[in-house]
Amino acid sequence: MKHGKNYVDAAKVVDRTKLYDASEALELACQCAKAKFDETVEAHIRLGVDSRHADQQVRGAVVLPNGTGKTIRVCVFCKEDKYDAAKEAGADYVGGMDLVDKIMKENWMDFDVVVASPDMMGLVGRLGKILGPRGLMPNPKAGTVTPDVAKAVTEAKAGKIEYRLDKTNIIHCPIGKTSFGKEKLEENFNTLMDAIVKAKPAAAKGQYLKSVVVASTMGVGIKISTSKYGV
Repeated sequence: MKHGKNYVDAAKVVDRTKLYDASEALELACQCAKAKFDETVEAHIRLGVDSRHADQQVRGAVVLPNGTGKTIRVCVFCKEDKYDAAKEAGADYVGGMDLVDKIMKENWMDFDVVVASPDMMGLVGRLGKILGPRGLMPNPKAGTVTPDVAKAVTEAKAGKIEYRLDKTNIIHCPIGKTSFGKEKLEENFNTLMDAIVKAKPAAAKGQYLKSVVVASTMGVGIKISTSKYGV
């Protein structure tokens, strides 16, 4: 695969064999981001678990102290008595069957997070085949199925992200934009790592954190030492 000049230049600065501490790695990620847009910095965390087993699933949500730098559009499914509270909290779309129809008939997907009150999940369940593959299906573990929809909206807008294993036992999460700078990115990164360490399943055996890599959208992967986490 042929890489552009910016990527090649960044690759010269980063030592692929070295395990950096988080602060140094995130500073490098910011330095190496040369794209004409504000690149997103992502963390890629490989875990020593087997996602095929229910007792080794790692999934949850955490509010990043500095947000993600992205404007999050929230769609809420709830009963009419909660419409006003959801809108006041900043929900972009609020409804019930009308939104289900819009998604099913028009393939409408102008949102990034879906929140639902528990009494609406029977209705939202019809959208499983559409929302599921996109990672948008509301889930109690992520705090997106809740009686307090207003709180869920506030958290989503503030920078709440969901983390979950993919089929290769890796978690991929945005931790901010390169314009945040090293300090804010490090705060977000440490918050995410603390949540993932606390979420370690009892059934997990051996080394839990196999590898941690951070990279900006167009940048090179930078490996981070996991020794300080003790798992």
